[in-house]
Amino acid sequence: MPPLASADDGVPIAFEEHGTGVPLLLIAGQATGMHGWGPFADALAEDHRVIVFDHRGIGASGAGDTAGYSTRQFADDALAVLDEAGVAAAHVVGHSMGGRVAQWLAAEHPSRVRRLVLIGTTASDRAGGAADRRDPRVIADLLSGDRERMLPLFFDAHWAAAHPQAVTGFFDRIASRQALRGHFAASRDHDARAALGRIRAETLVIHGREDALTPVAHARLLADGIPRARLLELDARHGLHQDTPEVLAAVLAFLALR
Repeated sequence: MPPLASADDGVPIAFEEHGTGVPLLLIAGQATGMHGWGPFADALAEDHRVIVFDHRGIGASGAGDTAGYSTRQFADDALAVLDEAGVAAAHVVGHSMGGRVAQWLAAEHPSRVRRLVLIGTTASDRAGGAADRRDPRVIADLLSGDRERMLPLFFDAHWAAAHPQAVTGFFDRIASRQALRGHFAASRDHDARAALGRIRAETLVIHGREDALTPVAHARLLADGIPRARLLELDARHGLHQDTPEVLAAVLAFLALR
C-alpha cells in the first residue's frame, strides 16, 4: 500500500516517491493513475525526487463526493500530497487535466511551486475562436473507453507498437463510472483564465500541433496569459510527454536553468 495524504475533506490520496534531488511533483491527466507516467517519470527520477499520486477516485486513492469534483479541489489534493511528503516547494509538471490542476496550484499557492511545466493543456475549454475548433467525434472517441479509438489521439502508432507496456500503463486505470464522469466534468468545467496573471513561477508550456483533443491555439493563449511563460510547439499529439523525446529534453533543460 502506498503512503497516503489526507485531503481537506478527509479523502485519502495515494502517492509514491522515486529518486532524489529537488522535488518534482507530476500531476496526471483526466482519470489517469500515478503509474501512467511510465518512462517519462523514470527518466526524471534520475535527477529529481519525483512525486506522483492518484487523483481522488482513481487507483489507490479514495473517491469522496464524485459530483463535487473540480480542478481546484484536485489542486488542494496535490497540496496535501506535498504537505504529507514534507515538501515546502517543488517543481510541478502537469499533463492535460493535470495542467489545469497545476494552474490553480501555482496561482493560489505560489510559494509552493518553483518552476511550472504545462503539457497539452488549456486555461479553459471555452477559450473561443480557433481554440474551440475541435471535432465532436474526438470527444466521442475519448469517452468511448475503447483503447483502439483513444490511442491515435494520444500516441504515434509506431511508438505505441514499440512500447506496449507504456501504453498499457497509461490507459489502465481503476475507477468507478461515477469517478470517471466526475473527472470529465472537472476537466470540462475548468476555467482559470482570470487566475493566470497570478502565476509567479517561470513556466514552460509544451504542446503538440497535431493535438486533436486540445488544439494548439489553447497553448498560445495559455502562454500569453502567464507572465513568465515560454511556449514550445512540437509536431506531436496529446500524449507527447511519452512518445516525443524532445519533451523530456526540454523539461530537463528548463528545470536545470539557473
